Amino acid sequence: MPGIATLAVEVTHISPNGLWLLLEDEELLLTYEQFPWFRDATVGQVSCVERPSKDHLYWPELDVDLSVESIRKPSAFPLVAKG
Repeated sequence: MPGIATLAVEVTHISPNGLWLLLEDEELLLTYEQFPWFRDATVGQVSCVERPSKDHLYWPELDVDLSVESIRKPSAFPLVAKG
């Protein structure tokens, strides 16, 4: 019996400037300046990321939902939450 298909996402690096995600064969940088919700999060909270669909990322422990496109092109999404 086949398992449930999942879309891979992995936090590959956490630095003083942000965190790196690997989505299939693409690496994306989420800077704390553009994505302040991750600045004070623990490694465990940041590492617990789900990809419910191809363009949707969710960090359940932080209650953060992001569109992958908003990471690729943050200037196209001008509304930024204050950290």
